[in-house]
Amino acid sequence: MKLNKSSLPKESMFFSQREFKFIDAFSTTFADENCEIDIQKIGKLFFSTGPKWIDSLFALRNKIVKFFGLKVSNSISERGIQLKNFKCQENDQIGLFKVFLSNENEVVLGENDKHLDFRVSLFLKNIEGKNNKELTISTLVRFNNLFGKLYFIPVKPFHSFIVPSMLKSIVQNLQKEV
Repeated sequence: MKLNKSSLPKESMFFSQREFKFIDAFSTTFADENCEIDIQKIGKLFFSTGPKWIDSLFALRNKIVKFFGLKVSNSISERGIQLKNFKCQENDQIGLFKVFLSNENEVVLGENDKHLDFRVSLFLKNIEGKNNKELTISTLVRFNNLFGKLYFIPVKPFHSFIVPSMLKSIVQNLQKEV
């Protein structure tokens, strides 16, 4: 599977957002022979298939940032209950990730906090003439103050490993189901 550093898709609901100062995206293509894969399936896999080391990083992050009064996610067991009811609809929430926008091709997740606001776009596109799809995961960050910029300095290098790992994990799980 080939992962590509890409850009925010032009069809994304967030393409024209200029207030976000950090934007990156990764994409890959995969087969969908029976045309059964939709954005809701992708959204659920985003929260259920990531490598375990990502959960450990988030747990460490939560322990550190709670002392600064930042929002933290709930426990892994609570996340499982939330995931069961997750429909990728506006205002659904899993941990720190609230659904801000959703349509048949995209779900935009994220959170607003005092230091920064972030969005994660999961964008699913049909590739014309083939039973293939392209999945793009884009991240957008708006800094609300100097602390947000300082917070993101150590986060940014991890981010460039986390997002491709999550993308790869989603597609590998899709391929197992076929």
